[in-house]
Amino acid sequence: MHGFFIISGCSGGGKSTLLAELARRGFATIEEPGRRVVREELASGGGALPWIDGATFARRITALAKQDYDDARALPGPVFFDRGLIDAAVALEHLTGETVLADLAAGYRYSSPAFLAPPWPELFASDAERRHDFASAVAEYDRLAAAYPALGYDVILLPKVSVAERLAFVLEQVGMS
Repeated sequence: MHGFFIISGCSGGGKSTLLAELARRGFATIEEPGRRVVREELASGGGALPWIDGATFARRITALAKQDYDDARALPGPVFFDRGLIDAAVALEHLTGETVLADLAAGYRYSSPAFLAPPWPELFASDAERRHDFASAVAEYDRLAAAYPALGYDVILLPKVSVAERLAFVLEQVGMS
């Protein structure tokens, strides 16, 4: 494995745009589990959606993030994840009170540093898959910003700059510039 790098942080903070640019440049990327589950549930009329049944949604994204991690072992590195198991476990703990984060995080370790996209109100927009408001996104960010260092990750905040500048920043931080 050449490195599994997490790009996490605030919803609507530019993570998916950065991952799309990494993919366009030929890097292996893993799409955000939550978005995939939401699309699937909306298409099938299912109820495992964060605004209908948050606990079931969190369990689904946790299982999907584990599968993503296992599947990524076959990819050439580095691999960049748009969110991942830690984000899913933080959501599961928040929504259910179950204590799963430490055990899951120990068995599925990502490379350090972890990149966090800070709240960026000018970018944030709700859509069919993201129905929460900015205040909820910031609350989620705060939980993640506490979880990653508590799990021993060095955390680097992504600068609020253009996509090209963010890309160069991330590649420099992981030694690929």
